[in-house]
Amino acid sequence: MSITPHLAVHRFGLGPRAALPADPLAWLDAQTTGAGPPIPPPEGRDAAFALAEGYAAWREHDATPPPAGQPSPVTRLFRAEQEAWTKHLLTAEEPFRERLVMFWLNHFTVAERGGFGVTTAYAGFLRDVVRPRITGRFADLLVAVSTSPSMLYYLDQVASVGPNSTFGRRSGRGLNENLAREILELHSLSPASGYTQADVTEFARLMTGWGVERMREPFGTIFRPANHEPGAKTVMGKRFEEGPAAYEEALRFLATHPATLRHLAFKLVRHFIADDPPPGAVAAIEQVLRDTGGDLGAASRALLRLPQAADPKLAKLRSPMEWVLAIHRAGGTTDPRPVMGGMAALAQPLWNAPQPNGWPDTAQGWAGPEGVMQRLDLAYDVAGRFARQDPRMLLDATLGPLAGAATRRAVTGAGSARDAIALLFASQEMQRR
Repeated sequence: MSITPHLAVHRFGLGPRAALPADPLAWLDAQTTGAGPPIPPPEGRDAAFALAEGYAAWREHDATPPPAGQPSPVTRLFRAEQEAWTKHLLTAEEPFRERLVMFWLNHFTVAERGGFGVTTAYAGFLRDVVRPRITGRFADLLVAVSTSPSMLYYLDQVASVGPNSTFGRRSGRGLNENLAREILELHSLSPASGYTQADVTEFARLMTGWGVERMREPFGTIFRPANHEPGAKTVMGKRFEEGPAAYEEALRFLATHPATLRHLAFKLVRHFIADDPPPGAVAAIEQVLRDTGGDLGAASRALLRLPQAADPKLAKLRSPMEWVLAIHRAGGTTDPRPVMGGMAALAQPLWNAPQPNGWPDTAQGWAGPEGVMQRLDLAYDVAGRFARQDPRMLLDATLGPLAGAATRRAVTGAGSARDAIALLFASQEMQRR
């Protein structure tokens, strides 16, 4: 059994937008190497927002706060970047690559609710930190994310000071363990590894000194020796010497730890294959990660070759973001604003997850009665924008052989084009992948 063209664009992509791939596996494989097509800059610009522009907007906000009801200059930059990314997803010709970007952005959640420290640097976090590394080594991705300004701000590393450091003794300030804890719990080992609170504290001590400079050039991540806790530290039984090099050394140690590879394999299979990941599938992806030194491109290609990857049964419920993108891609729109509005209406606002563990990746997180009704309402609303299209042609182009008999009867027997398209968009086949 092999992956069919329609299955390829639904299970591993964002839903069809143009012609289906003639060779689905080769098409998907090609998206797991190299950098891929760049994300276009925000509208009206020749390039994405640089970190210096974000920090300048932050200083402008601090110097002259906007009147009530007016967006901050930082928020305007952030919204423009959100629109650029959403528009890119609507037209993406390498949607498997972008699904992988979405997966890793959720794995390494930073969110708008984290404040200007996150939003001023999000363009770089997406374009320069995460996206170029999703088909490389996990260790390189973990290091880049964990030293990025957005992550250092989001999980309060900028506030962590070694209590016995020069600055710590003078100021009385101490450790903030948030980033250390989440790297161990969410980004690498997982609690199944058996790490302890002592490991969290030692890792937090090791990380002290790393922060962000936003007031003067050079902007971005910086190591401040006066904030660094002196002495060697031991994390998961491994000793790390005092100094700035220990952070990257520890991250690379964690990135290749067997518990980390098992955790990553479980999450990848859960995301792309099934809410309850088959143990054999998890073991297969874990083995690839182990054999390749954490090569994420190799793991992505291995996912495509799992027996379950070609199963025609659509078992995974799309998240609101995935579903809203899929129905708008089906309709052919390039306007990001209704897509972002739909995500927010379904309680998944773009880049604003409520907690560091990101958005749910199983049906349980999205299939409550209220969420189901909201999807039905949105399907009818969106269908009104595409009501001039032929529902039968749209059904064939969007779902093709994936559409069951009940869905075909509903769409072809509907009383109006809008009703037919709404039934297509709300169908089980469209809501699953």
